[in-house]
Amino acid sequence: MEKSKHIGIWIRVSTEDQARGESPEHHEKRARYYAESKDWHIKEVYHLEAVSGKSVMNQPETKRMLEDIKTGRITGLIFSKLARLARNTKELLEFAEIFSEYGADLVSLQESIDTSTPAGRLFYTMIAAMAQWEREEIAERVAASVPIRAKLGKSTGGQAPFGYRWVDKALIPDPNEAPVRKLIYELFLEHRRRRTVARILNEAGYRTRNGSKFSDTTVQRLLQDPTAKGLRRANYTKSLGANKQWVYKPEENWVHVAVEPIVSEELWTQCNLIIDEVHKNYVKPAKRTAHLFSGIVFCSCGKKMYVLSNSPKYTCGKCRNKIGITDLEEVFHEQLKSFFFSPVEITNYLSSADHVIKEKEDLLFTLNEDERKIKQEMDKTYKLYLDDMISSEGFGERYKPLEERLSQIQDQIPEIQAEIDFLKIQYLSSDQIFNEAKDLYSRWPELSQEEKRKIVESITEQIIIGEDEVTINLCYLPPSSEMTANAQHNVMFALPLPH
Repeated sequence: MEKSKHIGIWIRVSTEDQARGESPEHHEKRARYYAESKDWHIKEVYHLEAVSGKSVMNQPETKRMLEDIKTGRITGLIFSKLARLARNTKELLEFAEIFSEYGADLVSLQESIDTSTPAGRLFYTMIAAMAQWEREEIAERVAASVPIRAKLGKSTGGQAPFGYRWVDKALIPDPNEAPVRKLIYELFLEHRRRRTVARILNEAGYRTRNGSKFSDTTVQRLLQDPTAKGLRRANYTKSLGANKQWVYKPEENWVHVAVEPIVSEELWTQCNLIIDEVHKNYVKPAKRTAHLFSGIVFCSCGKKMYVLSNSPKYTCGKCRNKIGITDLEEVFHEQLKSFFFSPVEITNYLSSADHVIKEKEDLLFTLNEDERKIKQEMDKTYKLYLDDMISSEGFGERYKPLEERLSQIQDQIPEIQAEIDFLKIQYLSSDQIFNEAKDLYSRWPELSQEEKRKIVESITEQIIIGEDEVTINLCYLPPSSEMTANAQHNVMFALPLPH
């Protein structure tokens, strides 16, 4: 080779190489010694120590190196072996073609390859194929280890499911996400609609792990994931390749591992039976309605009434019975006067609901106080032991019960907090609801169409249009004792009135 040849050194050392003592410095020194023996001048060093060899073409250092080749800053590249340049056959051949086009040489120290000669190019292609084979062999070994790791309960890659996190290689409930995951099941069991659950979560300010709003698709995926009931599913999907979709593996390859549940198996099963029934009967959530009473208005003959295109009236398709859109809203508005049967009954119920929340909050406060006091007591005990005021045996007798109690409290706190979160969504502020309920009639004309529709859905069972009369069946408001005991859905839970 000529004395004036300007050379670059390529450094990419695998973790395995470093474990064997082959540091980046070691490889650089080896390349420098080789260049000196050839009287080549080292112009640049390209560092890619932490980069996978699967694909390196788009790495910044690679682009810098190729730019130096194209501008003539370097006329050759030294690296320890082909697998350290790249393990992708296509990229290795692309490197060879680029270097050949610009009259530069590739030098692999371990294989003694010079791509400027025909023999060297042939040998290079053969070795590159072997490097690709080696990568595939490693991938197969990794894939074979996935079921084993899954059966041992270890991570097989990827994020923990929403509601969980990895701690010391164990999957445990996340104190922030677990209450939301539990709430999703409870809301779905109540409303039986994924889109409704997503809307309630989003309106309450909850977000997914990446900060996005919940969608009906996300809700269904989380509902169907068995991890929440304590059965983590692993080794059940595979990728069809880069930028391609993931598909399910055969069920006999799936691995299930027990984890700490977030919800009971009974609750999980109830929710999934609802989903299965919907799929079985091809039932889809109702489309967003454009008219205030769509889906609720029935003709006296029993048929639903619809607003036909460009029509100002609800019409029965069977007997052609009709009522004006504006007329029906005026009738409904007047009916609101008699909806709230007993202010005393409502007040009693809301007081009971607020009392339940207050009890839970008091319990949470007590647990937090107990946690603080136990930690103080543990610190005092440990200080006594350090000051030789108690023996090792005495320390163990006093410290271990405190430690156990602290663990119990720390398990209870997120559970109680989750219950409070759920109840607060269910039971709105009593003063706010009662005051807004009293004003509902007078404020009705000021509400938006969307707000009116939410109220109609909440408090209306059915509207029947006869020849000479309109019957509006509003939801029955049970006694406060019954509502508190059953915690069932009723108008008082969901009046979406503006502040």
